[in-house]
Amino acid sequence: MTQQLNLTQEWDKTFPQSDEVFHQKVTFTNRYGITLAADLYKPKDQNENLAAIAISGPFGAVKEQASGLYAQELAKRGFLTLAFDPSYTGESGGTPRNIASPDINTEDFMAAVDYLSVQENVDPEKIGILGICGFGGMGLNAAIMDTRIKATVTSTMYDMTRVNAKDYFDAQDNEEARHEKRKAMCEQRTLDIKNGTYASAGALPDEAPEDAPQFLKDYIAYYRNRQRGYHPRSQGEGKGWNVTGCQSFIDMPILTYVNEIRSAVLMIHGEKAHSCYFSKDAYAKMIDGNKYTDNKELMIIPGAVHTDLYDQMDIIPFDKIEDFFKTYLK
Repeated sequence: MTQQLNLTQEWDKTFPQSDEVFHQKVTFTNRYGITLAADLYKPKDQNENLAAIAISGPFGAVKEQASGLYAQELAKRGFLTLAFDPSYTGESGGTPRNIASPDINTEDFMAAVDYLSVQENVDPEKIGILGICGFGGMGLNAAIMDTRIKATVTSTMYDMTRVNAKDYFDAQDNEEARHEKRKAMCEQRTLDIKNGTYASAGALPDEAPEDAPQFLKDYIAYYRNRQRGYHPRSQGEGKGWNVTGCQSFIDMPILTYVNEIRSAVLMIHGEKAHSCYFSKDAYAKMIDGNKYTDNKELMIIPGAVHTDLYDQMDIIPFDKIEDFFKTYLK
């Protein structure tokens, strides 16, 4: 069932390696037969009955960036953690490259839970997940589906189906705008078939135009900065997503039954993040009519922007995340 992947063995993360944890490359296969690449982090002083956390995101990033940073830090705090590349991206399998799916990417989290649940040193009743940016939305969607997930953290969450179908702040939430998006996507599909290749949308530029919105400048300051978050495999290895890579998001909304999540959820977002409304709205929907609200929490970080929660160690509330997981994974 497992495809042979060509995994980099040297340390190529955007953060320094800790000598407090054990690290190894692993693979696992999802329900669609796609083999995923992951980094496993384990505390060196603990070997059995561990609580485990699967981690992925941001959308367009790779495990050598924010998800790996979170994974290593939480392993230092006593958890076994698994930072993975989603299907079609990074070192994971799946062709064509650089596409996304609300279904398959939700399944990626559930497949990570599959993997963790059968590890000899993991207690299968102590499994949580953590999703960053667009994979915060996928993680929350997985928490609706997967009753094995006992605790979920989302950090600077994006609802990718909402933004693709309605644009930012729902500015194009109308039939005509969606029709034009569908039309453009379908025209591109015809071109791709004629050309025998999938057109790429292109990665972020190295420098932001002066008139660019602040959130775009923040993305560039993270992804394109060699001293911060740049990694050659992120942003589709510099090609960006396929032009049609997110087509299915327009008509396949996630979080439909978010108010039926019974397990614990902590949603974290920056006060100044352009994306903060995604978490606020999802949290409001999650607790509306839900009989299980005592274990749900929304945490807003004063002054923080979207990308601060990617890698700013003095802003990411790791003490809070540690306490949350230790409370609900016991």
